[in-house]
Amino acid sequence: MSGSLGRAAAAAATALLRWGRGVGGGLRGPGVRAAGSGGSGSSEHLDALVKKDKVVVFLKGTPEQPQCGFSNAVVQILRLHGVRDYAAYNVLDDPQLRQGIKDYSNWPTIPQVYLNGEFVGGCDILLQMHQNGDLVEELKKLGIRSALLDEAKDQDSKLSEMAQFESMHDPFCGNFTLSIQDA
Repeated sequence: MSGSLGRAAAAAATALLRWGRGVGGGLRGPGVRAAGSGGSGSSEHLDALVKKDKVVVFLKGTPEQPQCGFSNAVVQILRLHGVRDYAAYNVLDDPQLRQGIKDYSNWPTIPQVYLNGEFVGGCDILLQMHQNGDLVEELKKLGIRSALLDEAKDQDSKLSEMAQFESMHDPFCGNFTLSIQDA
């Protein structure tokens, strides 16, 4: 796994989130809606679920307690981007939902991520989108501003302040200018 995901996990671990009981007994975070029961495997029901919210995730476990590493990675990536308002469906609670969503998407694995009703993929694709910046752009299309943009802006501002401070006169070195360049 990349350093970005490790940093994502560390950043998300430091965030304090309060979780409560969701519909159907699953744990959920603020803004996260859990799956209900009944007709969960039908194509019509699944179509309604994936289109009901801007961001929908079918995972093993809950956002608070993912039951597999891939589901955990998806939750951490969403947290890193500040996405808190999404529907999360625990496929372990409903075997019909688990098989039904695989058939619906024609994708054999869980987790599965949907943005604006469209299937994006699983953990590997979401991680790739995170790493190459596509996820920031896709979230923007949904009207969701990635928290990474604010974090990057704050870091740029701090670097700029440091550069201004360090470009002043130093009694031992004389005048100097700090040049910040992208690697």
